[in-house]
Amino acid sequence: MSRKKTGSKIAFVCNDCGADYSKWQGQCSACGAWNTIAEVRLGSGSAGSRQGRFSGYAGSSSDIRSLDEIDLSEQARVATGISELDRVLGGGLVPGSAVLLGGHPGAGKSTLLLQTLCNLAQSQTVLYVTGEESLQQVALRAQRLGLSARGVRMLAETGVEPMLQVAREEKPAILVVDSIQVMHVDDVESAPGSVSQVRESAAMLTRFAKQTGTVLVLVGHVTKDGSLAGPKVLEHMIDASLLLEGGSDSRYRTLRGIKNRFGAVNELGVFAMLEQGLKEVRNPSAIFLNRTAEDAPGSAVMVVWEGTRPLLVEVQALVDTAQGGYPRRVAVGLDQNRLAMLLAVLHRHGGLQCGDQDVFVNVVGGVKVSETSADLALMAAVVSSFRDRALPQDLVIFGELGLSGEIRPVPNGEERIHEARKHGFTKALVPEANKPRKGNPKMQVKGVTRLSEVLDALDELCTRKASPARSAGEEVLE
Repeated sequence: MSRKKTGSKIAFVCNDCGADYSKWQGQCSACGAWNTIAEVRLGSGSAGSRQGRFSGYAGSSSDIRSLDEIDLSEQARVATGISELDRVLGGGLVPGSAVLLGGHPGAGKSTLLLQTLCNLAQSQTVLYVTGEESLQQVALRAQRLGLSARGVRMLAETGVEPMLQVAREEKPAILVVDSIQVMHVDDVESAPGSVSQVRESAAMLTRFAKQTGTVLVLVGHVTKDGSLAGPKVLEHMIDASLLLEGGSDSRYRTLRGIKNRFGAVNELGVFAMLEQGLKEVRNPSAIFLNRTAEDAPGSAVMVVWEGTRPLLVEVQALVDTAQGGYPRRVAVGLDQNRLAMLLAVLHRHGGLQCGDQDVFVNVVGGVKVSETSADLALMAAVVSSFRDRALPQDLVIFGELGLSGEIRPVPNGEERIHEARKHGFTKALVPEANKPRKGNPKMQVKGVTRLSEVLDALDELCTRKASPARSAGEEVLE
């Protein structure tokens, strides 16, 4: 007797782009990715029943309305009681929204959500659904963190249908599901955590949140490369995607907004992992600028823009003679390909030959910098280490470096200078277009337009350290 149920359907879906195929193939024709197509077993229900289950996905109303007649009054946000989390969310939780919180195991996802729910339980009805831990484990964590667990409703369940039945009875304002990878739908013939189960479970939960106005928070796992595990279509279903980063050897955690339909993306929140849980860091620049009192070559301070606020971080560079004839280029917290490109610009337009040198760069504090405003500070740190001349500790640098050696302006230049001035910096090396029109007696700002001007300015600002002179390696092109 055949075990295959009558009416069940099988499809093959790409995890990266969501394209579906009638049979398996090694490469996705839509996005070109390899080995990303997985088998999806659909439920045995009829097409009509499935269409009814997922109808009204974006809301309960299906009436056609004119765009100018839509009510533009903003929904009242729900403050979580944690200002750094509210910052990343764009001001708080939005009723009827779906938020996905991802991160590596041990990053503190469950801890952050438990602290948030204990704060919200004082004024809101909350429901915490745990599928990976028992209720006793969650209660012990709350006791260890010293949280007031009064009013926090708990449920240990992995089935989506019984979970939604309880949610309809409880009518919570905030529903947390930990985690989406262990949830399953009865109609889907596959194991929990598979592509089909994650997609169907998220679709049902998100539809429930849209129709009832419940804030849905899903906890998601990440892969080895740090991306969200599961089908790519999961990121399209939700309204906001947050990523909690931080290694097990670091006491600091960074919460970054990857996608947000109700706020700015790339917003950054900083937390410190303590015995009492995650504590928000209101002044992140202070912890990332914990520098030594003695000047050291290869260290520079830059101002990066994270979401809606400036952040001062230190970048370090180490340039040394290559051992073995194969120079290495290692970048931690920065793009390694951009480092190689900037070193080529430094050689062509600055006259510094690093072809036979190992170059190691690192952003202190575990911060990942993706914007191009770090180019100028990165090159200043490389030049400082290469020439063994330390930069002044009251100097801040930012700007973009072009392939022809020009210095390009970056957004929010005056706000970056103002942030540096608040932290005691008295000198700034910035693009000419970012130089404030009105001078400030407390801040000496020098504008540059070419890489050669940057090197001349560094010669005036740097102090030579008492160390043996560098041998061959520095080539000045006239």
